[in-house]
Amino acid sequence: MSSASIELSPNKIVQYLGKPPEEFTKADLMKFIGENGIQMLNFRYVGGDGKLKTLNFVITSRAELDRILSTGERVDGSSLFAHIDAASSDLYVIPRYRTAYVNMFAPVPTVDMLCSYYTSEGTPLASSPESIVRRAHDSLKKQTGLTFEAMGELEYYIFYDRNPLYPAAAQSGYEESAPFCRWEKLRCETMQAIGQAGGKIKYGHSEVGHITGDGQEVEQHEIEFLPVPVEDAADQIVIAKWILRMIGSKYGYSITFSPKISAGHAGSGLHIHTRLLENGKNAMVEGSKLSDTARKAIAGYTRLASSLTAFGNTVPVSYLRLVPHQEAPTNVCWGDKNRSVLVRVPLGWLGVGNMARDANPQETEEFAGEVSNQTVEFRCPDGSANVYHLMAGLAVAARHGLQMQNALELAEKLYVNVNIFADEHQKLQERLPQLPTSCWDSSEALLKDRKIYEQDGVFSPSVIDAIAEGLRKHNDADLRDRLRSNEGEVIKELVARYLHCG
Repeated sequence: MSSASIELSPNKIVQYLGKPPEEFTKADLMKFIGENGIQMLNFRYVGGDGKLKTLNFVITSRAELDRILSTGERVDGSSLFAHIDAASSDLYVIPRYRTAYVNMFAPVPTVDMLCSYYTSEGTPLASSPESIVRRAHDSLKKQTGLTFEAMGELEYYIFYDRNPLYPAAAQSGYEESAPFCRWEKLRCETMQAIGQAGGKIKYGHSEVGHITGDGQEVEQHEIEFLPVPVEDAADQIVIAKWILRMIGSKYGYSITFSPKISAGHAGSGLHIHTRLLENGKNAMVEGSKLSDTARKAIAGYTRLASSLTAFGNTVPVSYLRLVPHQEAPTNVCWGDKNRSVLVRVPLGWLGVGNMARDANPQETEEFAGEVSNQTVEFRCPDGSANVYHLMAGLAVAARHGLQMQNALELAEKLYVNVNIFADEHQKLQERLPQLPTSCWDSSEALLKDRKIYEQDGVFSPSVIDAIAEGLRKHNDADLRDRLRSNEGEVIKELVARYLHCG
């Protein structure tokens, strides 16, 4: 992080210490806490449900603060993870200093940190979310020599009282401006708070979805992040979801990441962009074209697409979103700039020259970015995802694609350059492999591919079994049949049950 980046960082601890988060030490944090009147410390860690958990500490002495930061604390693992036995459930949570930030919601000055889980023997808990994604990245780096970055597009809906002024039309809210977009201020406040917590944000905007009825309106928004190491990408999405819910609560309105809240209206996804780096350079491009490395990674994503839904689409409502004509994928295919496909290659500023010079003839300075912006977007996940499992699964899929002997052939076979939902391309759509249509189908796909995820010990057999069992418990194998017989009531019941999933 450059001195200019430190100066502009919204993270108060970065500004005060004058160093990037990855260099934070225990002594640094004790100095910040002691010199800034910090009265409390919060440990935060992700449970088996993918949500943040919290342990609060009142700072009573320097010695006690030193002990907490050095040794962490005990927690009940069996209450946090379904696969941990109550007979031997104690775990340690140890803070990761680089994740420290000042809590913007606490009633007294407070510092929060994310934690990692450790066993009673003092070793990392193999089944914990942060351990799984770290092992996935380590395996990819060891097998390919490449590093893996990711970022999410976090979509959400805000429920609020109907506003008769400046009404917005249904399904037409994309990048709308205030006053027709009522909750731009909430989005901007959230983005500022995410930045203070260390998140790297690209931009925010309103999304397509806008629903009106029963005296209430529902408005859709999106916050998109910047590519960071895959471990950090998972952390920042979890923190962002917590911040969004806290700010929604502050205003007295509900925020949901549910994949679907109303039939015929846009659902909310969690599209994940990825890129592979080699020696700090983007390996997804070669010259001004997509590289073979990128095509092999895409082959991995398409090969494991069905089983990846086990991590990214974890509730029955997920499969109400994955239907035709809603800009959500239903078939396994990929393409350039094509929003009907599962894996999209978005515009990456390749071979376009310096457009800013054309738009601003008075400008003399040319911009040269350090790393190419080209990414590959995986479009089926949604807000129900266990984001650590999802990020780990994508790293495994990229590694698998890079090691597949027929990867380039598979990529060529599944490439499409048309809207597969258009009537004239119906036969093409019917020939393409389909994504699962229920959590039950997703669990079957995961069990079929489990050996790939278990390679190098990334996912343990017990974790794969627990994920599959959790999906099966939804008992939704007949979901499409139920929808055909009574769609309205089924959707209404499922939306109510999973409104606050993820």
